[in-house]
Amino acid sequence: MSEVKVNKISPRTACGTVTLGDSGDTFTIPAGATITNNGTAAGFGATGAASWDTTVKTGDFTAVNGVGYFVNTTSGEIDVTLPAGTAGDVIAISDYANNFATANCILVRNGSDKIGGNAANATLVINGAAITLVFVDATKGWIVTDSGNQSEAVQLVSYITATGGTATTCGDYKIHTFTGPGTFCVSCAGNAAGSNTVDYLVVAGAGSAGEGVNTPDYRFSSGGGGAGGFRYSATTYCSPASAPGHPLRSTCALTVTVQGYAIAVGGGAPGGAPGASYGTNGSNSSFNSIVSTGGGRGGIGGCGIGTPGTDDGAPGGSGGGGGAASSGTVGGTGNTPPVSPSQGKNGGGGTCGGYTRAGGGGGAVVAGTNAGGMGAPVSPYPTGGGFGGAGAGIPTAFGSNGVPCGSFRYYSGGGGGGAGYTGGAPGCYPGGLGGLGGGGNGSNSGPGTSGTINTGGGAGGTTAYNGPNNGGAGGSGIVVIRYKFQN
Repeated sequence: MSEVKVNKISPRTACGTVTLGDSGDTFTIPAGATITNNGTAAGFGATGAASWDTTVKTGDFTAVNGVGYFVNTTSGEIDVTLPAGTAGDVIAISDYANNFATANCILVRNGSDKIGGNAANATLVINGAAITLVFVDATKGWIVTDSGNQSEAVQLVSYITATGGTATTCGDYKIHTFTGPGTFCVSCAGNAAGSNTVDYLVVAGAGSAGEGVNTPDYRFSSGGGGAGGFRYSATTYCSPASAPGHPLRSTCALTVTVQGYAIAVGGGAPGGAPGASYGTNGSNSSFNSIVSTGGGRGGIGGCGIGTPGTDDGAPGGSGGGGGAASSGTVGGTGNTPPVSPSQGKNGGGGTCGGYTRAGGGGGAVVAGTNAGGMGAPVSPYPTGGGFGGAGAGIPTAFGSNGVPCGSFRYYSGGGGGGAGYTGGAPGCYPGGLGGLGGGGNGSNSGPGTSGTINTGGGAGGTTAYNGPNNGGAGGSGIVVIRYKFQN
């Protein structure tokens, strides 16, 4: 290769043009070399342009005129010493790790050179900042001629990517359904331009009913089980005001990050066995920060035969119905512990005398009713067992689970209360109906109906007949996660 060494190339005529090479040729400028103009004409090597060094700086260094640097302060503050300034010199700095607010980048003056007219070092403190400085003169020194932030760039669209449970799609949305314990694994957290939040449906396991206590003269009935706590958010779809569960929606979706989220699906409580008498509360369901509480057990039927206080319904996501007792009973308190919006309602109370009747368990939307004869008659059976409270009906956006009714699917219905009898003949009055959303029906001559699995439906109350009977079991819960995965 030939080499030509000259100090100046001039055109052959005044104001002529000098051409370097042919079209498509590449001219290489060695590292450290600079190209300048004469200060009076914009042209090749115009003042203010920097050539970027793509070797990321992770420690203190001295800048070189004409070069831009990507500075990574993840490991701590970095000092950048500016070169001795000559008019037209240029330096550029960019926040590589979007971390300048946490660990600063310090621009250190060289000698008496000023920065923006100030005889002090300058500190870069904004995440994502990028600036270009040009040295002007001894009065002002280095002056910022250009600045920006990474957030001002066009944001690329990114969507959540995840696995876990049974995954289905609905248009541009993905739905993960968990009917048992599992893990929701997020491999891409997306961004606001695509999706980075998820909606959820978290239903707890429901409470069970106690046994129907049997004596020579009375066949006592137990209260219906309270529904599992019901919590959900509605941001990725329109929740119409006509949806029964609409008042319980949260408008705050959950932001996810790349990690695995443990999913707990609460089991429905087993019914009380003969001789054990008592039912139990359902188990909690959870996803991320959302915890739904298990439904309260129904009170046992015994008119004071059982342990004091066990005739009343227990508190929980929704409260259990009170059992049949001579002094009357009360239902358990729903939304315990309290959350907003509420996760469930109270259970109804029971009574005893003539025909023993128990209260209905609370549902997500409607409280369980008192047993008939307690001042709260329920058509068409004004003196039977209390009805279970209705659960929450929501749009089908969360998939084909729950109890279908019209255009909605229902969860967390309370169990109906049992209706016992005196003497040796069955009673005339039926047990209370279970609430829509998986609640079991109460009985007047044997075990009540168990709650429906994966709905959080409460157990129907039981009545002793021809000996003691097992209490009904509560329905298990469910967890569903919904998010946008494409456009």
